[in-house]
Amino acid sequence: MRWLLLLLLLCCPAVWAGSVPLGEHLPALGDLNKPVQSILERRYANIERQHTDFSCGAAAVATILRYAYGHATNERWVMDGMLAMADPEQVKHYGFSMLDMKQYLQMLGMRVRGYRLGDEKLRQVRVPTIVLLNIRGYQHFAVLRAIDRHDRVYLADPALGNRVITFKEFKESWNGILLAVIGAGYRPDAPLANPSPPLSVRGKDGLFAPVNETSLLEFGFQHKELM
Repeated sequence: MRWLLLLLLLCCPAVWAGSVPLGEHLPALGDLNKPVQSILERRYANIERQHTDFSCGAAAVATILRYAYGHATNERWVMDGMLAMADPEQVKHYGFSMLDMKQYLQMLGMRVRGYRLGDEKLRQVRVPTIVLLNIRGYQHFAVLRAIDRHDRVYLADPALGNRVITFKEFKESWNGILLAVIGAGYRPDAPLANPSPPLSVRGKDGLFAPVNETSLLEFGFQHKELM
C-alpha cells in the first residue's frame, strides 16, 4: 500500500480551508466572508485517513465508528487496539485482516457480519460496509458508502479519499465480501451513508435506494438499536 500513500503526496495540492472575502461591507453586518472548503478537505470529508502502509483496515474501521456511529475515535486509537489483539510483526508485513477487525469491534460490543451478495442485492445495500479491494496487486481496505441507480460506486478510501468508480470497476477489484458493523447508535442520516453525487448530477432525489427500518432489520440491526 506504500504506492497509495506516495500517490497521495504527489497529487494533493497545498490548499487550506478558510474564508473568502467577498469585497462587500455593510454597516449592519460588517465584512461579508464566505467559508470555503479546500480540495483536500472535500476529498477526505467524513473519512479517517490512513497514515501508515498497513493501517488501511484500522482507518476503515475508525471511519465507520466515527462517521456512522458518532464514536469519538480515530485511526491511531483503533490501530493501537487492534495491534494489542494481533501479531504486530504479521500486521506490519501484511496489514490487518478482517478477523482482526471483527475481534476489535466485538470487544467494543458491536456485531460484525460478513456477506456475499449478488449484484442486485449489492446495489440495494444502504449501510456503509468495509470492503477489500485489489488495487494494482495491493490488498486495500475501504468503506463502501453506497451504489446509486446509475451504477456509480461511492467509496470512502482511507488513502485516496472520497472517490466514485463504476460498478464494473468495483466488481473487478473487490474480493466479494462485505463486512458490516452493526450495533446501537447507527445513524442512517449520517453523511457517510449519504454521499453527495458528482457535480455533474443535478439533485439527489431517487439517486439511491431508500433507507427504511425494514431494510436495516434485514441487514441485521435490532429494533432497540434503531430507536
